[in-house]
Amino acid sequence: MDKRHFAIIVAGGVGTRMGTDIPKQFINLGGKPLLLRTLEVFLNLAFPVEIIIALPVAYMDRWKETCAAAGLDGTHKIVAGGITRFHSVKNALSIIPKGVLVAVHDGVRPFVHSEFIESLYAKASECGSAIPVVKPADSMRVLMSDGKSKPVNREEFVFVQTPQVFDSEILLNAYEQPYSQSFTDDASVVESAGCQISLVEGDPINIKITQQEDLLIAKAILSVF
Repeated sequence: MDKRHFAIIVAGGVGTRMGTDIPKQFINLGGKPLLLRTLEVFLNLAFPVEIIIALPVAYMDRWKETCAAAGLDGTHKIVAGGITRFHSVKNALSIIPKGVLVAVHDGVRPFVHSEFIESLYAKASECGSAIPVVKPADSMRVLMSDGKSKPVNREEFVFVQTPQVFDSEILLNAYEQPYSQSFTDDASVVESAGCQISLVEGDPINIKITQQEDLLIAKAILSVF
């Protein structure tokens, strides 16, 4: 792969679902903030990656202090997070050129493996995109407008993960669209722009930590990660 590699780590939110007094990306897990663990994975890939982190403006100084204490200042660029995930990614894309590969990853997915990320870059280099997905293990039902529900075939559904990797020209063009509430991730933005996406098998360990229950799972994973 001869293209430059970029990564956008999205950590611009100040979500309340975790029920803590700080954004979840700064929650300590095993002695390190979640976001720091995520950053370290991208810094340890087999090839250099130019990293951009989207952060809440109010927490930028705190993050810089954290990185300085860990000896990681100067390893990445910082941009302001937006009012939605879409706007955070768009802010980061403003400093990414065309003709490169760019991964977009949730800052609170710290258990992604380096080899897995590298494989996604390789797939995107071939196909223009690489979107990791995992199949649901539980039975599923769809909620109806009348308050009832009915079962659905879980084989027809997948859960979507990050990092999602794209040729930057595809992603830059897609993010020229106006924001829509239907944009739940980068794949949905790209598809809305008329581009096809390539799905690849995800990793069940690559969980997103958004609630207190997820922290319990994360601590268990950390013990063997």
